[in-house]
Amino acid sequence: MDTLITDVEDIRRIESQDYAHWVGATNTFGLICRAAANDAGSTALLYVRDARDFASALRWSYGELVDAVRRAANLFRALGVGRGEPVAILAPNLPSTQIAFWGAQLAGCVLPINYLLNEEHIGALLRAAGVRVMVTLAPCDALPIHETGMRAARPAGVRTVLAADSFQRRLGSAPAQWPTAQEPGMDDLAALFHTGGTTGLPKLLRHTHRNELHTSRSAPAFYGLRAGDVMLNGFPLFHVAGAFVYGLSVLGAGGTLLLPTLTGMRNPEFVRRAWAWADRCGVTHLGCVPTILSALLAVPRGEGEASALRLALTGGSPLPNELASRFERTFGVPVRNIFGMTESAGLVAIEPAGGPRAPGCVGLRLPYSRVVAVPLADAQAGRVATPCGADETGVIALRGPHVSDGYLDSSRDVGTFTGDGWLLSGDLGHVDADGRIFLTGRAKDLIIRGSHNIEPSVIEEAFLAHPAVSACAAVGEPDGYAGELPVVFVTLEPGVRVEAAQLLAEVSSRIPERPAVPKRVSIVEQMPLTAIGKIYKPALRVIAARVKLEELLRREGLAVDWRVECAETSGGGVRALIGLATDDAAVVERVRALVAGLPIDAAVERMG
Repeated sequence: MDTLITDVEDIRRIESQDYAHWVGATNTFGLICRAAANDAGSTALLYVRDARDFASALRWSYGELVDAVRRAANLFRALGVGRGEPVAILAPNLPSTQIAFWGAQLAGCVLPINYLLNEEHIGALLRAAGVRVMVTLAPCDALPIHETGMRAARPAGVRTVLAADSFQRRLGSAPAQWPTAQEPGMDDLAALFHTGGTTGLPKLLRHTHRNELHTSRSAPAFYGLRAGDVMLNGFPLFHVAGAFVYGLSVLGAGGTLLLPTLTGMRNPEFVRRAWAWADRCGVTHLGCVPTILSALLAVPRGEGEASALRLALTGGSPLPNELASRFERTFGVPVRNIFGMTESAGLVAIEPAGGPRAPGCVGLRLPYSRVVAVPLADAQAGRVATPCGADETGVIALRGPHVSDGYLDSSRDVGTFTGDGWLLSGDLGHVDADGRIFLTGRAKDLIIRGSHNIEPSVIEEAFLAHPAVSACAAVGEPDGYAGELPVVFVTLEPGVRVEAAQLLAEVSSRIPERPAVPKRVSIVEQMPLTAIGKIYKPALRVIAARVKLEELLRREGLAVDWRVECAETSGGGVRALIGLATDDAAVVERVRALVAGLPIDAAVERMG
């Protein structure tokens, strides 16, 4: 068994080995083959077809997976896919798409696409990557992916679209052997991943096999993961967590991936039965985002149920200490944090299973890598010169074998990738004297009140400590004097009723700095979430801006009808349009002057 990582000294022991020997493979498929060589009959994939039916789980052995991946690679080659050419996958995390994913990397490269994007954005990604072959879901009532994909594919120049069921059938007639001479090397292109949210032009990132091998090989030593362990992976394949952090890392170690239905952990039926499924499938590791930890707290766990579960791993958004502590107290399962980026093949740091959890800590760096904090001014200038000292806050930067060499459009590298191999994360934090990495927030999520920088986590931790609050997000509301004022959005625990004013009054004293006390609390039924269940703060900033503008207009006492429309810009800011039902130019100018000082893009026009 590999060295388990509990501290920096364990990392240094790994680094004393020859790097190629430690990795043990030259491409991602080789890592799976290595596990199959140890035990071809063991279970690689378990797929839950129906969350309500415990007999619905389908199984793929390692031998079956390796055979299917080789056949998929041969099928893609027969369809004209050459080395480095992308196969798009527009489908959930299923056994068939796992096979397509690794087969595409063996034959060419893979472009997994967020199937929740609109038709125009999908088409733009297909065109930007030059995709000629795409695998998508068959027509399905639960997820109308097929129809959207077909509409996007035709004008984008995609020649061949394979529905997942057709793809599976065609594997049987594809050759089962793959020539060793055609296997990709470590520095060949393995994948294109898109980043940057749901607005603006496509932002496609390159991954080499080295990038993905490094994170997938590193993770098990932090997780305490061994052959035969079972990881519940509810992430989509278009997210690096689904593909590598909780995916290839498990397959490379000889473990089992449990894939929970078409919609993953967004499936409420599965979440309601999560402990029963974990018990039935022998789940040892739970891979999720903090919002799923919160949802599981509302699901009773029977005495002795899911007794094999050793660890809950979470990332994708900051882990509130109060949430982690509640989960550990309630279920007796330790929670460990993960910090990752698409630009580093999913991982920057991991809290070791064998070490203690510390509030705000996201763990230790990966072997053969370096992680530092950089002064904000240096990060804004796109350089890593003199790193911050121990415990000194700055922007986290990293370099190592897992760091991508940049975006497909190199003009997008500015501000993220430096010329000397560093990746600027955009996350604020520090590294302590023991090498532990702490995050305090996103640089772009800072609420800047005058000259005072407010980290949202200061507010969020205070609200999450209140027993009525199940989820919380603090953002900046535009203000003409201070620039931004903090506001907070919360969801309440099931069955709990409390007024926003009362909640603010009870929590205010727990917020350590007076400028961080929110101007208002908004209680919402549910938070806007990304496809992996992460709270999507840009949507909340849009709501906050609209509320502010409506407040200003009401206070102005205009004698005309008006409306306010707000939307997110491609850079994560807010664009506002104020419509006035008047031909009076003086009124229009009066409103323009009213909003001119706000730090948003606001336009005023006459309504028809």
